[in-house]
Amino acid sequence: MPRAPSIADDPRLFDLITGSFRRLLGRDLTDGAADATWLYHQAPFVVLAHDGGADPRFIYANEMAQACFEYATDELIGLPSRLSAEAPERAERQRLLDRVSRDGFIADYSGIRIAKSGRRFRIENAIVWQLIDENGTRHGQAATFSEWHDIMP
Repeated sequence: MPRAPSIADDPRLFDLITGSFRRLLGRDLTDGAADATWLYHQAPFVVLAHDGGADPRFIYANEMAQACFEYATDELIGLPSRLSAEAPERAERQRLLDRVSRDGFIADYSGIRIAKSGRRFRIENAIVWQLIDENGTRHGQAATFSEWHDIMP
């Protein structure tokens, strides 16, 4: 029996993430030579995605995202994405997600997030977009960013 692809090499998940980005933003998330393995292991930017449930859970986090948030793959996948923000920041995060649901994407998000250790950091110039397949079905949302800095206590 063939094994199911992991998030690191799942071509359907890669196509959903990158295809949604291309359809909504009119440009590529990766260069044309990149594949699922490159995005997961080598991308010099964070990529996260969560499902479309009532309490969305992470379905994808590349290695850069895992390092940024200080979680291993098996800890982050399935984690409610609301836990990436502290309780006081969650209302602001929900406004962001509502805006993305309404508009399809935003390309200028900045906000405070929290790592597993409790380290707080501010992400800058994030792009957040709807995960919409080629048939128009919504599957959740994704985000990418390459700028962040720690917030000192």
